[in-house]
Amino acid sequence: MIRLYSLLLYLLLPLALLRLLWRGRRAPAYRRRWGERLGCYGDRPMAAGLWIHAVSVGETQAAAPLIKHFLDHHPDLGVMVTTTTPTGSERLRALFEDRVRHVYLPYDLPPILNRFLDRVRPRLVLVMETEIWPNLLRVCERRGIPVILGNARLSTRSARGYARLAGLTRGTFARLSLVAAQAEADAQRFIDLGVPAERVKVTGSIKFDLRQPASLEDKAEAIRRLWGCDRPVWVAGSTHEGEEESLLAAQCRILETMPRALLVLVPRHPERFDRVAALAERSGLGLVRRSTGALCGTEAAIFLGDTMGELPVLIAAADAAFIGGSLVPVGGHNLLEAAAVGVPVAIGPHAFNFAEITRLLVAEGAAMQVADAEELAGLMSTWLGDAALRARIGEQGRRVVARNRGALARLITLVEQSLTPGPR
Repeated sequence: MIRLYSLLLYLLLPLALLRLLWRGRRAPAYRRRWGERLGCYGDRPMAAGLWIHAVSVGETQAAAPLIKHFLDHHPDLGVMVTTTTPTGSERLRALFEDRVRHVYLPYDLPPILNRFLDRVRPRLVLVMETEIWPNLLRVCERRGIPVILGNARLSTRSARGYARLAGLTRGTFARLSLVAAQAEADAQRFIDLGVPAERVKVTGSIKFDLRQPASLEDKAEAIRRLWGCDRPVWVAGSTHEGEEESLLAAQCRILETMPRALLVLVPRHPERFDRVAALAERSGLGLVRRSTGALCGTEAAIFLGDTMGELPVLIAAADAAFIGGSLVPVGGHNLLEAAAVGVPVAIGPHAFNFAEITRLLVAEGAAMQVADAEELAGLMSTWLGDAALRARIGEQGRRVVARNRGALARLITLVEQSLTPGPR
């Protein structure tokens, strides 16, 4: 089965490169550094004892405290971080500049992976969340390199998909050295798919351990002054294709009773900024783009967050938040950035990527799940009109986040134990 998988990847490789070229039409960074994806690195230094893979922005942000720990406490170890997307690469560079080595994840073919591993020579691989690459695990096993799946989550939907390919996936999952699962349900799904039970630990989600910079509050206050301190503001963050039309319609409904309300719209992918701006302009609602630095007067009903890395600040400055990727079947994104700063947060029906976190926050009265944009409009109107209600929900969010911290320390302990050679 693994041979068939590899053959299929070889056949698809030209299409993968063409896809990079296609995506590069809107995001030029996809047209650059192709050699890294093929295992070609020139003469740059690559060696690192710890290799961490974080797919994109969300995983990179979640892994940042862990990366910082190993940079600060194990300066001689060396850390290599791979990402799949340019936005993940940009976020890593913004957080750590040149303190970590970075390349794009090599394609999952043995010759490419072997070239990468020959250069990096890691003692341990830590893959964040759920990136399962059969050849990567097979090649690392042959070289005696342990692979940990950290902050691991696996939705029911994804588990069903893996189970359909049991001939490939059971052997692949069995090669994982350790799975640090976010919740009991995730742990059981990994066991059902072939990970030996003794290699699965429930450590919680490290996203509860997020620590916002001390400057966040000051930056949020500055943004709020730009919007107007006395107008109701809600953020729709990490939105995807097919959501913005519904969110603009929801804003129109809110404006019927709150004519000074402002929607802060933040698309997930920067290559969509211009398209979303054009969509907002066609709606007839006044638009201000963050990237222009223009003042946001009351004539503007839409503020487009078209800069990178500012979503936490925009959420902290708002009265309420909605997390995108959830009105469409993407699976949602992280609600905890809002809960941690005491901002009431809503998410749509498609929250399977954050099912456990969503369930917990909703059960504790710290978040709400809505069925559609119409229900979202009603909820936001209620929240924006009741400061006392927002304060109660926000305080519950802070408490839930504080109560569930500790997963980061548990994951660091597991990684350090795996890095320490045992008795011979």
